[in-house]
Amino acid sequence: MKRMMRYFLLLTVLSVSVETALAQVQNYKELHQVKRKETIFGIARENGITIDELIKANPEMNTPGYELKKGDYIKIPFPSKTSQTSQTTPASQPSQPVAPSNKDLRQREIRVGVMLPLNDKTTDGKRMLEYYRGVLMACDSLRAIGISIDVHAWNVSEESDITKVLSDPNAANRDLIIGPYYTKQLKTLGDYALARDIKVFVPFINYSQEIYNNYNLFQAHQNQNQLNDAYVQRFYERFKDCHPVLIDCNDSTSTKGSFTTALRRRLEQNGIQYSITNLRSSEAQFRKAFSMSQRNVVILNTSRSQELNVAFAKLNGMVMNTPGMLISMFGYTEWLMYNRQHLDNFYKFDVYVPSTYYMNPLSPRSDRIKLKYRWNFHQDMQNYNQRYAVAGFDHAFFMLKGLHMYGSHFTGAAGMVGYTPLQTPLHFERIGNGGLQNRAVLFVHYTNDNKVETINF
Repeated sequence: MKRMMRYFLLLTVLSVSVETALAQVQNYKELHQVKRKETIFGIARENGITIDELIKANPEMNTPGYELKKGDYIKIPFPSKTSQTSQTTPASQPSQPVAPSNKDLRQREIRVGVMLPLNDKTTDGKRMLEYYRGVLMACDSLRAIGISIDVHAWNVSEESDITKVLSDPNAANRDLIIGPYYTKQLKTLGDYALARDIKVFVPFINYSQEIYNNYNLFQAHQNQNQLNDAYVQRFYERFKDCHPVLIDCNDSTSTKGSFTTALRRRLEQNGIQYSITNLRSSEAQFRKAFSMSQRNVVILNTSRSQELNVAFAKLNGMVMNTPGMLISMFGYTEWLMYNRQHLDNFYKFDVYVPSTYYMNPLSPRSDRIKLKYRWNFHQDMQNYNQRYAVAGFDHAFFMLKGLHMYGSHFTGAAGMVGYTPLQTPLHFERIGNGGLQNRAVLFVHYTNDNKVETINF
């Protein structure tokens, strides 16, 4: 009798233990042992969940400095409905094609394709792989607010026959294709997309005749002539009451003549008097080019750091001997690479740098996306002035949220999406009966009170 009682008690204990274990397991699908080179992003993708869902199931991942290590055990949660979508990387097996749906794009999953060189062997491939990772991070952020997205990617190198890529049935059911990277592939892809009413977002090609012919193209980059026109217009609007001073820097390699020529033409058309001087001029001659009754706006005809350094030395010497003189400077996008070595002078001389991108390094949003990238991919973004992952995030978030909000009527016009970019502003205008061209530009302004502001246009 006592033996039977012991068995009964043992079975009771075992039953309670099993029930407790089952209750614990029900909170997540399985325990996963981390393998070598696995990443948070890769584990989430393989299990059909979002990065945020994986981190929520494993709160220790939110600890600053957390690193995923081989041999660690992590919980794999059950996927939510919004995260049960397909993400096929170039190295993955292609998923089965999804049958086209006539349901309004605003009420169904958005299908996006990425056709870029995605590899870690070439410079283009490494940059676009980082860009693609930014696209995936944007998709995860959009899923977190209830927007369902299916992603399929193709590795389209410069040597790729894009017609073979487009023969994949998965290409035909996309709502949006991001790519290509190479101009020679754009007509084939554009014609294919136009015939199937697929929108094409062209992230880095800055000139192609296709933009004038293809209604479905969104071209993000602007060529230098377009940028010069935009910068001259914005310069005129901001500094029309100032006195421009153009400084010849004796740089025979400079490519900035097209900008300074266009600027001088605009100033002359509007009756604005300007002065021209030279870095090699004597102090007295140099001083004569400046006004004491108006704010002076200095424009160099080169973007090189060494001439900028000489110009700052010359300007500092002049203002020391001329109290009360007001000076601002208007520079070039390349100056963003020099802001560390010249930062004090940027503040002192009220520098404006025209650009199509800028990410404030002190912004909490900048810190968060860099940290998330590190968590997801176990490496930092490449140290380019323009962060490709952030461009990918901005581009994808803007386009996919716009398609979700407006469906096929989305044109990317200013104010449609209401998205504040991390780095890369977008607003599109249609070119005649052709495609849509991004017209967004900005000024990075280093103010006299040691602040940096971004002025978007």
